[in-house]
Amino acid sequence: MDLPVLLITVAAGLLLAWVALRRHRRARHQREMVHLLDAADALEAKLRTARSEITAVAGDRNGDPVQDAMREMLRQRLWLREHGGEASVGELRQVRDSIEDARRRIDHQLARVREARVSTA
Repeated sequence: MDLPVLLITVAAGLLLAWVALRRHRRARHQREMVHLLDAADALEAKLRTARSEITAVAGDRNGDPVQDAMREMLRQRLWLREHGGEASVGELRQVRDSIEDARRRIDHQLARVREARVSTA
């Protein structure tokens, strides 16, 4: 095989490898975006549940108990819309992890509310 054919073959191989790597990264990014949006939806649903349950126990006298958390959720969704396309997979995972941590904290608070309801019943 002469040198020009070898160089063209190597260049074509490198180009194919680069294209495959880009596709793989894009697919990972897309999967992470889906996981992040699912986590955000789950947190939002949990916050709505928390609002209903807390209002059922405490009434409306304390205002909206989850308003700040809902506002933070909106802030994260806006960040995602503006920066999600160029965010790294690590950044997306970090945001998803913070959302899932918040959901776990809300779950814990809801359990405490339910315990309080049972003990006062």
